[in-house]
Amino acid sequence: MKYLITESQIDKLATMYLDNQDFIQINAPKNIYFMNSKDDEYAQIRYDKNDGKCYISYDLLTEISAFFSLQNSESEKIIVKWIENAINMEVKRFGFVLDNFMALKMPWYN
Repeated sequence: MKYLITESQIDKLATMYLDNQDFIQINAPKNIYFMNSKDDEYAQIRYDKNDGKCYISYDLLTEISAFFSLQNSESEKIIVKWIENAINMEVKRFGFVLDNFMALKMPWYN
């Protein structure tokens, strides 16, 4: 049996998927972090409050793309929109980085 799923339905499903990740959101003075666990050394997402730039784990991007059979560019739009809704702030710029990249490292880890 074949099913036709519209683009808006996929967007809703991907948003629900991100909602159900149960990210721990840490609101620090200069940044907002989304982490899988409070003990993680690296965040999945970091939003810089000063310039509106968002750093997103490349693994998160590819996870969404693979799970929902989307192009990376489609997943980018969904993730950025989800972040904007989660923090009620505009993402002015964004970049995807490897999980162990310093931009995602939690400041309390040396």
